[in-house]
Amino acid sequence: MTSLKTLAFEIGTEEIPAFDLHSATKQLESLGASLLDGAGVPHGAVRGLSTPRRLILMVDDVAESTEAIDEVFRGPAAKIALDDQGGYTKAALGFARGKGVGPEALEMRSENGVDYLYAVRHRPSVPTAGLIGEALGALIEGLSWPKSCRWARRSESFSRPVRWIVALLGSQVVPVSFAGVQAGRHTWGHRVLSPGTHEVASAELLPDLLRSLRVVPSEAEREQAIREGVAAIERETGLRAELPAKTLLEVVNLSEAPTVLCGRFDEDFLRVPDEIIVDAMLMHQRYFPLYDAAGALTNRFIVVSNGDPAHGDVVIAGNERVVRARLDDAKFFYEEDLKRPLESYVEKLDQVVFQEALGTTRAKAQRIEALAAWVAREAGLSADEVTAARRAGLLCKADLVTNAVIEFTSVQGIMGGYYAQASGEGDLVAQAVRDHYRPRFSGDEPPASAVGRAVAAADKLDTICGLFAVGQGPTGSSDPFALRRSALGIIAMLGAGLRFPLAGAVDEALAAYEAQGVSFDRGVARAAVTEFFITRARVALRDEGHGVDAIDAVLAVGVDDPAVLATRVRALEAARSERPEAFDDLATAYARANNLRDAAVGVALNEGLLSQQERAVVEAAAHAEVAVSAALGQGDYAQALSCLAALRTPIDAFFASTRVMDDDLALRANHLAVLNRFVAAFAQVADFGKMAKSAGGSGRKARS
Repeated sequence: MTSLKTLAFEIGTEEIPAFDLHSATKQLESLGASLLDGAGVPHGAVRGLSTPRRLILMVDDVAESTEAIDEVFRGPAAKIALDDQGGYTKAALGFARGKGVGPEALEMRSENGVDYLYAVRHRPSVPTAGLIGEALGALIEGLSWPKSCRWARRSESFSRPVRWIVALLGSQVVPVSFAGVQAGRHTWGHRVLSPGTHEVASAELLPDLLRSLRVVPSEAEREQAIREGVAAIERETGLRAELPAKTLLEVVNLSEAPTVLCGRFDEDFLRVPDEIIVDAMLMHQRYFPLYDAAGALTNRFIVVSNGDPAHGDVVIAGNERVVRARLDDAKFFYEEDLKRPLESYVEKLDQVVFQEALGTTRAKAQRIEALAAWVAREAGLSADEVTAARRAGLLCKADLVTNAVIEFTSVQGIMGGYYAQASGEGDLVAQAVRDHYRPRFSGDEPPASAVGRAVAAADKLDTICGLFAVGQGPTGSSDPFALRRSALGIIAMLGAGLRFPLAGAVDEALAAYEAQGVSFDRGVARAAVTEFFITRARVALRDEGHGVDAIDAVLAVGVDDPAVLATRVRALEAARSERPEAFDDLATAYARANNLRDAAVGVALNEGLLSQQERAVVEAAAHAEVAVSAALGQGDYAQALSCLAALRTPIDAFFASTRVMDDDLALRANHLAVLNRFVAAFAQVADFGKMAKSAGGSGRKARS
């Protein structure tokens, strides 16, 4: 029985970028396990650890040698494997070659009364160190990086230069080399707290050795240390910290030994909008702001140090000087921007290119101005709101050329709202300018006001239509202008109550580009944009858990408005959920009628040939058609479905008593005309035939 030992593999580097490190750490476990398995190395649990200067793979219960095994393979039957003289045929010899053995390893065995040729391949036990070395070498080269570099005239590449490698199986050094660095048993400590090299006696000791050297070797441990330090400061100050997930992840992977400290800045800076201060701290310096019990920003902040905790005062003072300089800049830019009204910046948008083929951002602002007003009118907003939407549309991009936004790009739109308020534009305009980029991501709230939603929809739709017009729509996974996100944002706002005809808005947007001299095929662009929105709406509905059959049923009747599609699909699903048997029976009846009908026959009837059951179908269909039309006019799709459900009884009676394909051609034509009238009643709502496959409710949540 071979003994089991721990494998430790450490790749020591210069500091790896935080998000790249996070991704590589996740790769370590799966890639390491896969490579060891592929090499035939028996092993136990695999763990990935990391710090900014190292990637570590720890593997438990690794065997020092593989087990000797005999592999047995069944080949062709004896009648194929042996010739008349009892020798091996070409088929038998080919089978042996395929299994990597010679004829001497072949033997005959009987199975269920039939003789088969078998190959027995012996795999002797071999030391795993060599196999492990090859696997670890492949691991270094197999890690995927967004960007790699080369150094010291080497041909190999990695995220950052590799400075040392530790590869130990128990106390034995495993032979691995990369970029001229040979594996050994010496790791490096923290740059400040435990500099230099330190010997690792045995693999299982590596993580604890690093901890003793003041290096926290796992992302989870460092995050816990930071959260505990933040909690301690919150208890001490009575304040609350904001820890955005992205910034926290970055800070976790910027330090090997995190120490949480608290600094402060001059309260005078709090006269600057909070968003600039937070941007300066979070985005530029990776500081965490602190808020009071009422949610107001304070002049305190948290910084995570990678230095010596004994010199925390020096670290705090240094970071306070840094933040003071950043906030001085922010205050200066803000005060300079306020010296001019927001409208005065619109002209400078001529210096900002929106897209090479689509002109400047000023031209875009003019298009948004007109389209936002159109959307607001079509959505039924008041005259004052339409005026506000027009004004906000013109001003919404003006802050892009202000000093504050040029320096602190994440506050675009937000600063425009402040400047609009300071310029006397009014609350409706200022709030719409502030919110017009929302929703910025999946799950983000749409703008709070109807005016804001109109401006946001106009901005996003202008971008989508323009880029499709010049052939720059998304392809595959590539969506550099985030058009899919913009489309989902518009769909979300339509669902939030901003109801306007999307098809008409697309026409307005494309017409605005034509008026500004952009050349494109309007019909092609319109069709592409419409299909793009329907595809996005379809994906969103599937993600909500709605059945593909329900979506297809609504699309089959020509619905091209995402809001209408969503409302009808939800109504269909609700009706099917509340009355599943009746709904599926109706869908089956519709499918039967739709399959038998003949559109060429038309709907003209010979009244004298109608049976009682046929008259009942015709009358019910006529009544349903009127009622459905009225319900749809009011947007009440649930009522429209209820009207159609009333057709179930007469159509069932019709099929029970009628031979549709009667030998009498006059009767057959009348039967088909009745079916045509029945099917016509459904044409405004959905193609129920596409839902009949889910009879009894099965498969309604199928996903494609």
